[in-house]
This record gives sequence, C-alpha cells and structure tokens, in this order.
Amino acid sequence: MSRAGRTMAQASGYLAYVPAPLPPDPAVTLDGEAIDLLSRADQALGKLDGVATLLPNPDLFVGMYVRKEALLSSQIEGIDSTLDEVIRFEEGVEPVEGKRLHDTVEVVNYVRALNHGIRRLADLPLSLRLIREIHAELMRGVRGDGKAPGEFRVTQNWIGARGANLADATFVPPPVPDMKSALDSFEKFLHERREHPERAHHPVIVECALVHAQFETIHPFLDGNGRLGRLLIALLLHERRVLSQPLLYISLYLKGNRLEYYDRLTAVRKNGDWEGWIKFFLKGVEQTGLEAVATAKKVIAFREHAVRAASALGPTELKLLEFLFGHPLTDIQTAQKQLGVSYNTAAGAIGKLEKANLLKEMTGRQRNRIFRFFAYLDLFDSPTNGPGAATA
Repeated sequence: MSRAGRTMAQASGYLAYVPAPLPPDPAVTLDGEAIDLLSRADQALGKLDGVATLLPNPDLFVGMYVRKEALLSSQIEGIDSTLDEVIRFEEGVEPVEGKRLHDTVEVVNYVRALNHGIRRLADLPLSLRLIREIHAELMRGVRGDGKAPGEFRVTQNWIGARGANLADATFVPPPVPDMKSALDSFEKFLHERREHPERAHHPVIVECALVHAQFETIHPFLDGNGRLGRLLIALLLHERRVLSQPLLYISLYLKGNRLEYYDRLTAVRKNGDWEGWIKFFLKGVEQTGLEAVATAKKVIAFREHAVRAASALGPTELKLLEFLFGHPLTDIQTAQKQLGVSYNTAAGAIGKLEKANLLKEMTGRQRNRIFRFFAYLDLFDSPTNGPGAATA
C-alpha cells in the first residue's frame, strides 16, 4: 500500500490495484529541483501561448499539430500511419496501395476526438460525460469498435504482454465496483479544481500530471485508455486557460522515453512517488512547449517567404497558395474548382509553384497527379520538427 493506492487480492485469485483519491495524501511536495522545472515549464507554455497569437491563421496550425499528435500518440499503441496518409484520407484522395487503411482511420478518429473535446468544452466541463463522448469518437468504426465505445467497462481488464492473462499481467486496474468509485472521485477532483481554483494546492501543470497518471491507473475503458489519457492533458490546459490554443502534446516525449514513462507510473503505484512522476512530466512539458514554439516560428517565417514568392508570380498563384495551407495535398481538378479558373490556368499555377520549390508531384504519373505542399508539410513531418522533439 502507498499514498497512491493499494494492491488487493480478488476472489478469483488475481491481484488488482485500487487507487487512492486525488489529491495525494500526504500532499505532493515540490523540492528545489521540481520548483525549477515548474518555472521552466511555465515559461515554455507562456512562450507558446504568446507565439500562437502571431500566427496568421492559428486554426490551420493547430489542425496540422493535432494531426501530428494523433500520429505520435497512436504510434505508442502500435498504430502505424503517416501525415500524408491522414491528409489523403481526409481529402478523399485514394490511399497508397498496400497501406493499412484501418490504421489511418484510427489516427483520423483521434483528430476527430480531440476536436470534439475542444468544441464541447465551450458548453460542457471536463467530466465523465465528456470523457465518454470523446472515447466514442476515438473508437468509432475501428478495431476495438466492439469494446463498448463511449462506455466505461463492465468487466475486468489488464495490461501485459500479448497473450498475458490476469495471473501474469503487468498491471491490473481496479475491479469494476472500485473503478466506479475511483471515477467518481476523479470527477470530483476535476470539478473542485475548476470551480474553486483558490482551493487548489498545485499549479495546473502539476494537476495535469496527477490527472493523467490517475486516469491511466483507473483504466476505465476496454481499449483506448492510453490515447484518451494523453488527450486529457491538452484538454485540461485548454479548459483552465493556460493555453488559448490546444497546442501542447507530449506524445513524442513519452514515446521517446517510454521505459521511464512506465517506470515512473509504476513507482507512483508501488511507492507513492508522485514527486518523481511530476518531475518527469514537467521536463516533458518544457521540452514539448519549446519545440512547439520553434515550429510555430518556422511556420511564420515560411509563410512570409511563401507569400512573397507567390505574390511575385501572380494573383492566381497567391490564391492557390492560401488554399494549400488548408489543403496541402491537391490535384489540378481540385485547384481548378477552388480557384474558379480554367484547367490550363490551374495547371499553370501549380507548375509555377513547383518551379518556386513549394510544391512537388508525388505520384510520378502523367494523369491524375497529386501535388504535395512539401515545403509546409515538412515543417511538421520531420522528426526534429514534430511536437515534442528534443531541442538543442
């Protein structure tokens, strides 16, 4: 037993973990190192919130960032897709032959789930009801679709190697009755901190760390708990107005430090080491926040360059460029329709942006060609430029 919870023997012989309610008791203590990490994380979030105001169209930037986070968060769960494949699916472009379409659908669902959560926060607080709604979007029509999308589990689940059972599982979350009690306490913690922030003992970033770890420990769904737990971080920061735009996603940090991530969560459950987990989490917030700032600055600089280049080519090319920021994969027919020009004029505009090194044809075909706004997409698709990548 620890301050975070206890392992309890069940009637059928297996051991399950039952978490203690938040906040931890005794309360979390932030030592000098933690205070320094918290200050640096706060500064990174402040810079991120500030640079977001400089973006000419923050919604487009957020949209691309959400897609990248969806890819990274899904990769942690063994779901493999690419940014191009996600955009192809969204735009109705034929998928690449041999690619696993169901993986792409799962990533697209992640994007839909986060966007649903952000929209609903306007009239519904972060709550069990909203969490169920988000889960329903996340699991709609994909593998796991039969595992009660949008409904908390009514049977025992567990975490372990492929083929593991309850007896040899790595971790067994609370049984259903204890899960329901833990969820009730979890929701009360969310509401208390939102409705009475003056009673909160810790900054919002620290509460994000507590909420994420507690949710993963409760593991209330049969599938999708990891992805939804990571979504809660962005949603909580947005709801508490720490970030005006949902721009902090730490999946790449967690993916790159996966073993430590699991070890830190295990240390919370076994030893009540909330402090060690919080320090790990704060490092991720700072690293991710600074990289997001760097990416945003690159996008701002690139847009200025691209607008100058397209403007020098002509008004049709500039209009096409603006369209590409929202639809970075296109073909001549789509461009023709969006620009309201002839086929030859659209083809000419695309050709000029190709020569300006802004577009590349990606099929190698003579007909039904698809053009990629690579100069923009590569700002998000590069491992060194994606959300959460390490900074120099």
